[in-house]
Amino acid sequence: MEARLKKLRNFLGSHQLDAVLISKLENLHYFSGFTGDDTLLLVTPTNAELITDFRYIEQAKQQTNDFYIIEQKDGLLAAAAERMKKNAVHKVGFEGGDLSYSDFAAIYKLLPERIEFNTPLKLDELRMIKDAEELAFLRRAVEISDRAFEQVLKFIKPGVRELDVALELETCMRRLGSERPAFATIIASGVRGSLPHGIATEKLIVDGEFVTMDFGAVYRGYHSDITRTLCIGHADENQHKIYNIVLKAQLLGVEKVQVGASGRAVDEDVRRYIMDAGYGRAFGHGLGHSVGLEIHEEPRLSPSSKCDQLVENMLVTVEPGIYLPGWGGVRIEDTVLVTAAGGKPLTQSSKQLIEVK
Repeated sequence: MEARLKKLRNFLGSHQLDAVLISKLENLHYFSGFTGDDTLLLVTPTNAELITDFRYIEQAKQQTNDFYIIEQKDGLLAAAAERMKKNAVHKVGFEGGDLSYSDFAAIYKLLPERIEFNTPLKLDELRMIKDAEELAFLRRAVEISDRAFEQVLKFIKPGVRELDVALELETCMRRLGSERPAFATIIASGVRGSLPHGIATEKLIVDGEFVTMDFGAVYRGYHSDITRTLCIGHADENQHKIYNIVLKAQLLGVEKVQVGASGRAVDEDVRRYIMDAGYGRAFGHGLGHSVGLEIHEEPRLSPSSKCDQLVENMLVTVEPGIYLPGWGGVRIEDTVLVTAAGGKPLTQSSKQLIEVK
């Protein structure tokens, strides 16, 4: 946490701030190690304070070493305002994408005029490059997903519901050490495969269908994200054709994940390949995103990505897809680590077309 606080304090200096008020749960966790809610962090160049209530005092003492813990009894916002005054703060930054308007208005009224509280910040960018501890947790989350996929292949068959497959996957992941599903598990079979976010339903899986499975585990707060598409029974010629286009596009995307490449360029190369294959309009979402304490983080691989250069120890998913209403769809996704030697998939599950017999 010391290195993360140093990074945060450098950020304060570059923005000419006396303090930053942190309210977003993921950033609370990242900078302090604390995993509770109803809490604020106030960090100045010399002090780091965690403000919470009676329910979390003991937990905070167990999870944090670098923060002075303050128990609030008259309201979280009032306590934060009082600590700003005591720290002689004149200009404070806050998380504009997280702090609600009503909370902003309430705390603003509690502050004297001399405190400038109108500098919204996006601290998520400080989490883009993963440290060694984060990478260890992410590798474990990915491993759990891989092993769960291997196990569910023994379960899936014609006649089971999509919901049954989702339950089996989530149960396997929990048994392997996942804290919870990383997001609502997507199981989209047959024509439902054209829904990029087709969460599991009561639909029965039948012979001859593609089944797209997009799921993830959470380990020590860190998320994994994997998508595999398989066929129940023998795939026909058209299924093989579309699957192979997506597979080649996905392998191309992994190859293009290089230090110095922009998120826009990686997306563009893969998008052009799918377009040249005749399915450009059937790939309508970005190529990928980072994962970490959230399932969707920066940097992104997309036409509108703000990432000008990928940096070593960033993570991105590479997940091209083709979605055809009335027919179905195919998506293949790995979580890829940016290394000096290129993109290294952490996901190890086979990407060759699996035909469940």
